[in-house]
Amino acid sequence: MKKGLVMEGGAMRGMFTCGVLDVLMENGFTFDAAVGVSAGATFGCNIKSHQKGRALRYNKKYCADKRYHSLSSLFSTGDIYNVKFCYKDLPLKLDKWDHKTFKEDPMEFYCVATDVDTGRAVYHKCHKGKKEDLKWIRASASMPLVSRIVNIDGGHYLDGGISDSIPLKFMEKKGCDRILVIETQPADYVKGRQKYMPLVHLLLCRYPNMIKAMRDRYLMYNKEKRYVKKREEEGKAFVIRPLEPLNISPIEKDEKEIERVYLLGREAAKRCIPQLSEYFA
Repeated sequence: MKKGLVMEGGAMRGMFTCGVLDVLMENGFTFDAAVGVSAGATFGCNIKSHQKGRALRYNKKYCADKRYHSLSSLFSTGDIYNVKFCYKDLPLKLDKWDHKTFKEDPMEFYCVATDVDTGRAVYHKCHKGKKEDLKWIRASASMPLVSRIVNIDGGHYLDGGISDSIPLKFMEKKGCDRILVIETQPADYVKGRQKYMPLVHLLLCRYPNMIKAMRDRYLMYNKEKRYVKKREEEGKAFVIRPLEPLNISPIEKDEKEIERVYLLGREAAKRCIPQLSEYFA
């Protein structure tokens, strides 16, 4: 049996995922492979570095800090989540990411980014836990319109959620036959059309394939939600998701709101521990 973990993104909805992951770590669950998209990558990497509580801690501490995320950062740098603070100061100095443990842990960890030239998903295996991996994780979480395109080895990348929001099929192709999927939307959620397509055409006019991917994202997302539900009903996937919409801002500044969503994740995971233990037995 090969055990897999899939983590959807969703900006600060990812605090729900953090709550789930901390309960999993407390109960000794391990995985052979994991894939995170956007916030699922930025927060999910902590399960490989065994840093329970880290994502909650730094999000509560810095959520109202303009160095973390702010309109002033967007206007001055082009990134609403400040790159220097989020991917240098924070993981390397202020609340250190344990890259040594990350590297030594045997679980394979992938993050998903979207190639803006092709509009297709790229899956990067993070294994060193250093600058290269941080750059790919940054690309995975770089939301279009409020983030600069990330250049890596001549490629151009943005948010992985545009091309593969819930990469269950990717994890199946990796040979995982027992897979936990953490979603950040309720089971009955249906995504609508992108509201800002005129702005997308203006700002990404050089990348027609990316424009198409963003235009059609709602179709891809809803199809993936249906596939996850189908595999869940077949017993091929175990899903933990919120019962109701999380209703948290993508740039939440209230630490009580951050903890609220985190605790919802913890509660959801705790309810599932007996069934999850049986599923992975």
